[in-house]
Amino acid sequence: MKFSAALRTSALILGLAASTLATPSFAQTPAASTDTAASPWTTEQLLTSTVHDAWVLSGKDENKFFDMVKVLIEMSEQKRGIDLPDSVETGTRLGNNIKRLAKLDTDQLLYAVVDKAVMQAAHSKPVPAGTRSKAAAAPAQQ
Repeated sequence: MKFSAALRTSALILGLAASTLATPSFAQTPAASTDTAASPWTTEQLLTSTVHDAWVLSGKDENKFFDMVKVLIEMSEQKRGIDLPDSVETGTRLGNNIKRLAKLDTDQLLYAVVDKAVMQAAHSKPVPAGTRSKAAAAPAQQ
């Protein structure tokens, strides 16, 4: 994925923001994974974790947190029947939306943040380079 670098940066920022909060009240015991990559969390844990809980569940590890976000992006795409373009622009937009939405409330579900960002990325249409500046600069003809 070309947009992995942008998402990884956003995941790091999200994780650092979440790490400033208190540890959640429920125990964070790694469970058997439903993923073939043998991740230390289950799908249920991912779907029910807040932004902060997911950071703690990742062991406060940027790479693991990023893997969690990627799994949630794929789940959202599949559930919504969306196939986001594999581009740096899409990845940057998606990562920035996830970061912005997560900062609003780190006690919200991470899946809700990711799903909303996926929907925003799917509905935004790229503007061709120079289109806006030419349209704004050209005087209206009557």
